[in-house]
Amino acid sequence: MSQPLTIEDLRVLAQRRVPRMFYDYADSGAWTEGTYRANESDFARIKLRQRVAVDMTNRSLASTMIGQPVSMPVALAPTGLTGMQHADGEILAARAAAKAGVPFTLSTMSICSLEDVANHTGSPFWFQLYVMKDRDFITRLIQRAKAAHCSALVLTLDLQILGQRHKDIRNGLSAPPKPTLVNILNLMTKPRWCLGMLDTPRRSFGNIVGHAKGVGDLSSLSSWTSEQFDPQLNWDDVKWIKDLWGGKLILKGILDPEDAELAVKSGADALIVSNHGGRQLDGALSSIAALPSILDAVGGRMEVLMDGGIRSGQDVLKAIALGAKGVFIGRAFLYGLGAMGEEGVTRTLDIIRKELDITMALCGKRDILDVDKSILVPGTY
Repeated sequence: MSQPLTIEDLRVLAQRRVPRMFYDYADSGAWTEGTYRANESDFARIKLRQRVAVDMTNRSLASTMIGQPVSMPVALAPTGLTGMQHADGEILAARAAAKAGVPFTLSTMSICSLEDVANHTGSPFWFQLYVMKDRDFITRLIQRAKAAHCSALVLTLDLQILGQRHKDIRNGLSAPPKPTLVNILNLMTKPRWCLGMLDTPRRSFGNIVGHAKGVGDLSSLSSWTSEQFDPQLNWDDVKWIKDLWGGKLILKGILDPEDAELAVKSGADALIVSNHGGRQLDGALSSIAALPSILDAVGGRMEVLMDGGIRSGQDVLKAIALGAKGVFIGRAFLYGLGAMGEEGVTRTLDIIRKELDITMALCGKRDILDVDKSILVPGTY
């Protein structure tokens, strides 16, 4: 393929280069994948107003997310198993984000550990937390995030139990892949990926192995994770985590106005309108469809961000126009990472930045801070 010009170009390249179980892990949803598909298709229904003969010089995409200056209102979302899309994936993505002037969010279920990412990058990053039954482990994990100088904690609320993703079950997802005949045959077609993995010691869940009680090796890991996600997570736990953390707190997974109201009352700094990329409740609203009602419920009392379905700079602009302060990209940067490593994540951000900038100009705006619903065609959102 010649130079990738779109996120779709990067997706095609990633599918060619990443082992099937890890590509499918990133590029799939729960059950029928209806909500996963709606996250993208609902963006396409929103139409933009083209304006002409307006001054398009001196444009700016600069903004802030939770008070942090960003070069554009985009952050890299927390994604599990990022280091299985490409060797040392979290470190490479964090470096690319820092160069681009946007936040990177490390997942609890990352391959590279908090300490690893902090030691190999120069900019503070955000950390995403899953709440486990082992509260001592969670306490230590938050303390480790503080020690790594993470500048925000993203608390995910929509994974108390795991949504069923058929592809992961059929592929026998594990990190690293089990040496079955099917996996070996597939890996033989991915030499670039295999060479990268042979050259790194980071092949399992770095934040968990060696840190959680009873998890010293790979054999005990899968049973621990299936037992440890806490179905009893509630708003009292949110308060406990907020007090323990003491810094900027973002609540991820809000999709209903009643939960948005509770998020405001929790005292968190921001919420993320998210359906976990269509990976949890299949049949839920797309994130962009849910965004307006969440904004109405919040009424400006806290910052509202969103993720789900962002595949272009135009999608970013539409979300900002509807009232989001910023967006997160997950699959889009994973495609870039799987396709081309750090260079691919940089390419992802460059593609989105250019599309965002040009589209904003053609809609008659020069500053992202001035973008509002006036750039959208009434009746399409």
